[in-house]
Amino acid sequence: MNTTQVHANISPNLRQVSHIVVVASGKGGVGKSTTAVNLALALKKNGAAVGLFDADIYGPSQPLMLGVSGSRPEVIDGKQMKPVVAHGIKCNSVGFLVDENQAMVWRGPMVVGAFNQILNDTQWGALDFLVIDMPPGTGDIQLSLAQSVPVTGAIIVTTPQDVALLDAKRGIEMFRKVQVPILGVVENMGIHICSNCGHSEHIFGEGGADRIASTYGVELLGSLPLDASIRSQCDAGTPAVAIDPEGAIARIYTHIASRVSEQLAGEHKTAPSMPNISISDD
Repeated sequence: MNTTQVHANISPNLRQVSHIVVVASGKGGVGKSTTAVNLALALKKNGAAVGLFDADIYGPSQPLMLGVSGSRPEVIDGKQMKPVVAHGIKCNSVGFLVDENQAMVWRGPMVVGAFNQILNDTQWGALDFLVIDMPPGTGDIQLSLAQSVPVTGAIIVTTPQDVALLDAKRGIEMFRKVQVPILGVVENMGIHICSNCGHSEHIFGEGGADRIASTYGVELLGSLPLDASIRSQCDAGTPAVAIDPEGAIARIYTHIASRVSEQLAGEHKTAPSMPNISISDD
């Protein structure tokens, strides 16, 4: 059974968005949100109009990473929201709407409802890219979100650790089931270089992300080192691409953004169609 959504069902606030790119991971703690925020900033650095939607309802982190914790989107007519602007990109998150110490004790349907409401009621305007920082995992919530959003493509984030690679494979399979193209894989914590002696070591393993990319016929978009500055810069609200746009770390993210743009350059510049959901016995 196939269910196809048409362009008429897309929220008016998304109709001027050329590409919706989701950044996902099979498990938490692999640097998905860090990748999402730096990818969004790198796309802007390359000249695109960019928005960033923090869809991690249970653990929103983008307000902190963008340095705008405590901000609130402007509410229009009691429903529509104007996104917060940080480092030149438009952003919205449930983190702007609830106290940072409040636990989101919600079941799946409530999470999906909140996701759709915030996404569809935000006045994104004309964007080349809307980057969505997805929740970790591959369960019912992720499938529901993928079904309800007109996704252009997905980026899978992983580390070289075997357990993370297994979950990355599940993430790729999930998006394939909902017919969302995989734009590539991003590897975090690929290598550690000692700041004192310069010794390099693959602490979490070596070559795993490259093997996954080869197995599934997708691109390894980039590999980030295990570098304390990446974490500290995001914690300070000044991600690598924002604070040091010509630095070594920022150059890797800029390359990733360029490869994403190049892959999508030939696509029709209108809001993408909703994915077809195929249900089978497997």
